[in-house]
Amino acid sequence: MISRAVATRARKIRLLVMDVDGVLTDGRMILSDHGDELKAFHTHDGVAVALAKGAGLRTAMVTGESSPIAKTRGAKLGVDSIVLGARRKGEVVEALRAEYDVPADAVAYIGDDLLDIPAMQTAGLAIAVADAATPVKAVAHVVTRAKGGQGALRECVELLLRAQGSWRRVVAAYVREHGGR
Repeated sequence: MISRAVATRARKIRLLVMDVDGVLTDGRMILSDHGDELKAFHTHDGVAVALAKGAGLRTAMVTGESSPIAKTRGAKLGVDSIVLGARRKGEVVEALRAEYDVPADAVAYIGDDLLDIPAMQTAGLAIAVADAATPVKAVAHVVTRAKGGQGALRECVELLLRAQGSWRRVVAAYVREHGGR
């Protein structure tokens, strides 16, 4: 159950910005013997992006890393903006707001670590994953039950769409489109 204040904030969201490592992944960076980097993404979070888009939300992935893995994953999911190598995430969120012409209170940001704090402080709804660093949780309006890489984004999208009254409609449309019949 979310607080009335969080629900009020969630109803205004039109742009969902997410960190990658520690939010869409569990934060581990696995390197092969050949130096290839590997990351694991949860399929529930992939569906969450489709649900958010089905509700008319814009989506963006922002990462401090320059790994092509995030770009590939974001492109596969149809994320509207993918920003790699973002060390100043608060400034990136401001640029995304300008690009999509949305006010600060219409932005949700989900993060897990210290570089996410400036972005969370500029967002209308700041969300931390369950295993986020303590200072990140301290600035969050809400903390997910799920850990990063374990469906935290799906939980976030469900919170947003339920608050906006579109959860059932969007899920039904997704099932019709992707579930056959």
